[in-house]
Amino acid sequence: MKSVKNHISLILALFSILFAVQIFIINDRALQAYEEKLSSSYSMIVVSTAPISLSQFQQYSSSIKQVEQLSADEMIKKLEENVSPKNIALLKLSLPKFYRIHLSTFPTSYEVKKLTENLKKNSTITKVEDFSSNHDTVYKLLLLFKQITQLFTGVILIVTLLLIAKELRIWQFKHSERMSIMGLFGAPVWLRSAVLFRVALLDALISSCMAILFFYFITESTWTTQQLSIIGIDISIFEPITDGSILLGVSMFISILLASLIVVGYKEEV
Repeated sequence: MKSVKNHISLILALFSILFAVQIFIINDRALQAYEEKLSSSYSMIVVSTAPISLSQFQQYSSSIKQVEQLSADEMIKKLEENVSPKNIALLKLSLPKFYRIHLSTFPTSYEVKKLTENLKKNSTITKVEDFSSNHDTVYKLLLLFKQITQLFTGVILIVTLLLIAKELRIWQFKHSERMSIMGLFGAPVWLRSAVLFRVALLDALISSCMAILFFYFITESTWTTQQLSIIGIDISIFEPITDGSILLGVSMFISILLASLIVVGYKEEV
């Protein structure tokens, strides 16, 4: 019964790490999707006295993906009733050119400032509206969420690593007498610690399967789909091949690493 409890403790500790790893992957995908959404919705307005092509804009920044010239026809139509056609034609010639700039990625506050400064170096550009106030607020919230996610994941990893090390140490003490006897007969360290490694690898495999099944069922849940549609992003919660391989690899790596550290420490004590 005690052996079963030790197994369960180690499996749950590994499952906690894998859960944290997958949550970090999901958050990273969600942030990337959100950044792409912000990038598509964010734009800058440029006012110029002369026409400027996309290639000319891209000389100031390679992140400029698209340039859309804004038409002033609607404003001019309102004046057609009170202004002569000749004056309308002159007005069209005298009006500045308005451009909306779209970027390939959601920029940082520094990148927005730098791009604005570069655009203003063009003598034909009279005004650049970068909506810096709104942008800075959104960017800082995005950055804060990233930092909180990383901190949360790091705390979980540290706590569960300590728990796993403790559980493996219990297994070492449990088999210490047998390992000592085998050591007196000249058995190498890896053979004396075979049980420890078998336990670590077996529990790593079980915890990986549990995590894969858990996130697979979450992916298939209609509740998950509804929640993603509410926040307006479309991401993959769990990719069986890619994410499953990552979880299995992380679980095996952590188990072997901690078991190896414990074996080395035991050898020094002997």
